[in-house]
Amino acid sequence: MSTIFSRIIRGEIPSHRIAESEEFYAFLDINPIQMGHTLIVPKREEDYFFDLSDEELGAMMRFSKVVASAIKAATQCEKVGLAVMGLEVNHAHLHLVPISGLGDMDFKQKIEPKAGELASWAERIREHLPKHYL
Repeated sequence: MSTIFSRIIRGEIPSHRIAESEEFYAFLDINPIQMGHTLIVPKREEDYFFDLSDEELGAMMRFSKVVASAIKAATQCEKVGLAVMGLEVNHAHLHLVPISGLGDMDFKQKIEPKAGELASWAERIREHLPKHYL
């Protein structure tokens, strides 16, 4: 059975897409801890992040670096934090979260975006991406 992330990648479930490559898909978390909170997932289903091959991990980090740069520019945060947890969905993924202080990475403090806010943030972030990721 496909994971929810695979269904999102295939377009069966809507998402606020940020970027895409042949191997990876980036989209806004619908339960963000900060505006601009983005998930990076490999298109190939793998449950555990550290079961990805060395090549996949390197490529995922390179892809994430480009997305993080766009998040930083769009949100004007101090840095973009990265977290790998993998307990919520059995599909390897990482979280990119705009941060300006230590408390900004508190996964217990979800925010509730207003209608249209996620779409607006996705567009702001995409404006800072190279065209080949759009």
